[in-house]
Amino acid sequence: TFDLAFINQETILGGKELGLSSYPAFNSPHELGDALIDTGFNMISLANNHTLDRGVGAVKSSLGYWQEQNVIYSGSDIAFNNRVKYFTKHGIVFAFVAYTYGTNGIPIPRGKPYLVNLFSEDIVIEDIKEARKIADVVIVSMHWGNEYEQLPSQSQVDQANLLSGLGVDIIIGHHPHVIQPVNEIINDDHKTFVIYSLGNFLSDQIGIDRLI
Repeated sequence: TFDLAFINQETILGGKELGLSSYPAFNSPHELGDALIDTGFNMISLANNHTLDRGVGAVKSSLGYWQEQNVIYSGSDIAFNNRVKYFTKHGIVFAFVAYTYGTNGIPIPRGKPYLVNLFSEDIVIEDIKEARKIADVVIVSMHWGNEYEQLPSQSQVDQANLLSGLGVDIIIGHHPHVIQPVNEIINDDHKTFVIYSLGNFLSDQIGIDRLI
């Protein structure tokens, strides 16, 4: 049995009323979320390069769905709430926050940075300092790296070291769509478990490395 099962929901769950769509601007039905939850996923990243594919309406519809579910999610919100989400399992206090490198060039609407958590050093330093004051375990989801590359980029390595130095315990990476190495980073006696890229859980991409 497990207490936490993580997944990056790459396509926005804007719902069928907005019109379902595939690449390059995705929109998926809420029923996909039902299937993920039925499968056992309960910690969801909503920050990736497709978060803004179908605009503010899809983001609001997606968040309306997730807010009604018994899951922990981070990476997107409908107001200026804290980016870092806290929860407790077996008396252990966790902090969870999700970031993405970008949004495929789609500009974030003026005054609404909360729609998607863009990675920046200043924001990360602020978030993790806060999280370390409260949580026993800090988990960061990172949408980063280069698609289909088997090894992490220098940027991924640098950002992992930054996060480790701030005291992050677990880094879960995605975006390359293939599996990348799992490492442990130790900074000033703090150990960070880093999954550079999970690969794909469910995908219609071509190539065995993209179906793992």
